[in-house]
Amino acid sequence: MSPALDPVQLQVVVGALRATCEEMGAVLIRSAHSANIKERRDASTALFDPAGDMVMQAEHIPVHLGAMPAAVAAVLGEDHRPGRAWVLNDPYAGGTHLPDITVVTPVFEHEDGGALLGFAANRAHHADVGGPTPGSMPADSRTLAEEGVVISPQPLDEAAVERLAARMRQPAQRRADLRAQLAANRAGALRLAELARRTGVATLRAAMAEVLDYAERRARACIAALPDGVRTATDVLEGADGDLELTLTATVAGDRLLLDFSGSAGQHDGNLNCPLAVTRSACYFAVRVLTDPDIPPSAGAYRPIEVRAPEGSLLNARPPAAVVAGNVETSSRVADLVLAAFGRALGQGTMNNLTLGNDDFTYYETLGGGQGACPGADGPSAVHVAMSNTLNTPVEALELEFPLRVREYALRRGSGGAGAHRGGDGIVRELEALAPMTWSLITERRRHAPPGADGGEPGAPGRNLLDGQPVAAKARGELAPGARLRIETPGGGGDGIQSNGENVRQKRAKSP
Repeated sequence: MSPALDPVQLQVVVGALRATCEEMGAVLIRSAHSANIKERRDASTALFDPAGDMVMQAEHIPVHLGAMPAAVAAVLGEDHRPGRAWVLNDPYAGGTHLPDITVVTPVFEHEDGGALLGFAANRAHHADVGGPTPGSMPADSRTLAEEGVVISPQPLDEAAVERLAARMRQPAQRRADLRAQLAANRAGALRLAELARRTGVATLRAAMAEVLDYAERRARACIAALPDGVRTATDVLEGADGDLELTLTATVAGDRLLLDFSGSAGQHDGNLNCPLAVTRSACYFAVRVLTDPDIPPSAGAYRPIEVRAPEGSLLNARPPAAVVAGNVETSSRVADLVLAAFGRALGQGTMNNLTLGNDDFTYYETLGGGQGACPGADGPSAVHVAMSNTLNTPVEALELEFPLRVREYALRRGSGGAGAHRGGDGIVRELEALAPMTWSLITERRRHAPPGADGGEPGAPGRNLLDGQPVAAKARGELAPGARLRIETPGGGGDGIQSNGENVRQKRAKSP
């Protein structure tokens, strides 16, 4: 029987678990070689219990962390031994899209064995994972094989590091980043084993179980505070051959929430498809925003939420469908749908994915934009919205490491939607090529503006320009030296009606 934990003891353990996840992230970021991880911090870390339930995570990338439990589940039944780590990126076996490589390491009581304490896991977006397009983010892929090297769950040792890196561009950098992922998990395993020695294995397991139960209680209380009933929302993704409609029916019943995407577009012949784990991840993030972001970030917080998406649909794709844009763009639209169903103004709704490269380098970046306004505040400008939580690549680092010159990097003033509270403004990023290279853009909200709420105006849609000429939302091509690629990101939607420059919401608040 597990020992009872007093509140102080529980909080000490919770703090130790959270600190461990943060330390894992620090080790990964400081050890990696690619700008994608060390500058943009496109990586995430988490700890899991022996049953594969996520107990704690660092506040990193939402789309990584909500989907990482599927990666641990994919290796849960394997033969686990001290020192044996696992690697995968297959979206249909625990992954999200191919550039996101996940490393899972079992944690034992002692270096040579003992009780299984759980798993340390991290996911990092690699600057390249092979395939025909530098950066492995093609705008026009139709099958998974066109997007890069597919890694089914397998042990990750030094031989595997060499074998996988040899199939990707810049193999030395790939080796370094994979080793950084292994080092991050080793740091997590060390700290978890130290915690077990201080508290005892039984107490640690009891604390993990209590963290999950506590998060569940708080999540249920927040959902129960929402009015019961059915809410709906519809939106579209901007497919190359036309819009793809997504539909949500959200049902609050007591302390449970059902998010049903039946009626959404079916799996299509492009790359906006996503596995169910990504759809769930976006839903969990949006519910976290709508309830209490301070609830411990663990699997317990998601127990009251049921997500339904028909198999074979855009939101629950089957292999071998291409998925590279599903992880970054469709996930953003899923989060938008949940927020819209509950009356929120929407942010830019895209990660504005830009990939550049040739035989000598690969560069990938997501670009910030405007966040939607809230009922009580303007939306922030020039931030990564919803499922992205990365930093930008600093101009100095970009120009030092890559054959690129930043011609403009500025706020896109006035792009936020008007309202009692304005949406945030997007940004302008214009890059000049200094060497021949390929480019690929995967973007959204170019044909359809981010909507406002409660009478607020929509934000301005985004624009992509090549040497001043418009470029489609999803496109790829070649840049000659001197060519300029300009991205103007969307603004966020406004909230509330603004009349004659006066805040109507404030007027109403003052009325008797």
